[in-house]
Amino acid sequence: MSDSEYKPVSIGNWIITFIVLAIPLLNLIMLIVWAVGESTHPSKKNYARANLVLFGIAICIGILAAIILPILGNHKSGPGV
Repeated sequence: MSDSEYKPVSIGNWIITFIVLAIPLLNLIMLIVWAVGESTHPSKKNYARANLVLFGIAICIGILAAIILPILGNHKSGPGV
């Protein structure tokens, strides 16, 4: 899409986007489709890519927490232990 053909994404389109993203599992599928789709508007493509990056970071933090927190929870200290 060239700059001369650029039109912003409409408010209605964004509302539908947010409704779709509120549906579990469908949101991940649609983010991938929008992130790699050739016909996807550049704004929506960048939004989808940013969401996928944040999703990946959240997954990594969750995995680290699942590994580290049980280790910290088993630490015993203090009197009478």
